[in-house]
Amino acid sequence: MGDLFSFLIDFVLHIDEHLGEIIAAYGFLTHLILFMIVFCETGLVVTPFLPGDSLIFAAGAFATRGDLNLMVLWFLLLFAAILGDTVNYHIGKVFGHKLVKPDSRFIKQRYIEQTERFFDRHGGKTIILARFVPFVRTFAPFVAGIGRMRYSYFLSYNALGGFAWVTLFLFLGFFFGTMPIVEKNFSLVIFAIIGISVMPPIVTWLRARFAKNKKS
Repeated sequence: MGDLFSFLIDFVLHIDEHLGEIIAAYGFLTHLILFMIVFCETGLVVTPFLPGDSLIFAAGAFATRGDLNLMVLWFLLLFAAILGDTVNYHIGKVFGHKLVKPDSRFIKQRYIEQTERFFDRHGGKTIILARFVPFVRTFAPFVAGIGRMRYSYFLSYNALGGFAWVTLFLFLGFFFGTMPIVEKNFSLVIFAIIGISVMPPIVTWLRARFAKNKKS
């Protein structure tokens, strides 16, 4: 498990190098590999550790160089994001109460609780906002399914959030990913993206902690 965690950390922080190696090895099939990674990150509740924001940003940068097709990427990643959340919602709806247990090895209770706090604070908009927050992004549709949110209501937020998430990071990578200052400091840029992404749950946790201490 430690080796896998180390590999994932290295993959994310040096995602430009690893993605370049994948493109060199698989060519156009890389589009489908990226589709599967985004789908699994959003659609399978047991894989929240897969890269999302950073991967899409890096893919946009490679599209600028002509190594990947921008519009094929945009369509496939958007479809993967919406389909992934849809599958995750139905997993939560059908199996959620059986899968979420205090001693679960794969679905950590603290991630579920963190996502539930997001729902308490933001309601249905959580499905949109969660797109930009690692881990919460994976668990939001799952929790929505457990709570049996009306599917038509969920789907509208799902589509809007998926469109905003994929479009923003893909085109940020496309327009800025090949700037000399970004290319020379790509790992720092990826680290900054991750840092900004995890700020909302940290702020939410701190507010809840402060409110709890204030009451006591």
